[in-house]
Amino acid sequence: MPQSSVKPSVNAPDPETPPALGANGAIVALRGVTKTYNGGSKALVDLNLEIRRGDFLFITGPSGSGKSTLLKLLYGEEQATTGSVLVDGFEVSGLRGDRLSELRRRIGIVFQDYKLIPRRTVAENIAFVLWAQGFDRKEIERRLPPALKMVGLPHKANSFPEELSGGEQQRVSIARAIVNTPPILLADEPTGNLDADNSWQVIKILKKLNAIGITVIVTTHDEALIRQSNHPVVQLCNGHLYVPKRYNQPKPT
Repeated sequence: MPQSSVKPSVNAPDPETPPALGANGAIVALRGVTKTYNGGSKALVDLNLEIRRGDFLFITGPSGSGKSTLLKLLYGEEQATTGSVLVDGFEVSGLRGDRLSELRRRIGIVFQDYKLIPRRTVAENIAFVLWAQGFDRKEIERRLPPALKMVGLPHKANSFPEELSGGEQQRVSIARAIVNTPPILLADEPTGNLDADNSWQVIKILKKLNAIGITVIVTTHDEALIRQSNHPVVQLCNGHLYVPKRYNQPKPT
């Protein structure tokens, strides 16, 4: 059966006595969230989850368990069928236009397949996000070097994606996701196309970002990385949320 709580940093509220959304410093709060697709297929079933500001959370589960769907609900690409999705003060359900854009400026997203623009340099790929959000040239030029330094690629600013390894491309993707300093970073299977060494490099960067206050939420099926990382874990299975007993949850500090 689904567990009623995740400790120490993540809480799936007891449905009998649900706390107020956003209680206890939560930056993400889901209450009774179900996602049903056309034809009646349920991707998520009655999810209750709170993630506190500054947490690092792994979401694991088999393919088709609802991991990517959950992330899409958080940044408004999809809408919950029922329930409430609160992200950094925004009730995501029903957001449109400028309000949805405002939410998305507060969320960095890292994809498994990088989604870099092939005919643009590393610097141009990262700058594109800032340009789209209305930053001027001076501010873009100011933000690029620290973003590249954070992922260890200042020397690759003028390279094209095809000149980079898969691990380097994913690190560029991370730089693009955090160049506008969002409080939340969502990473959907960020190591899925990488070998063990590059996977760990990516996780170390995510841990560095978390250490400076960014809330990091990572979907993955890589159990070795989860065990090495010492962060809370929840599991999705057939759309239900569980706390997997096979992982040792980190102790509160």
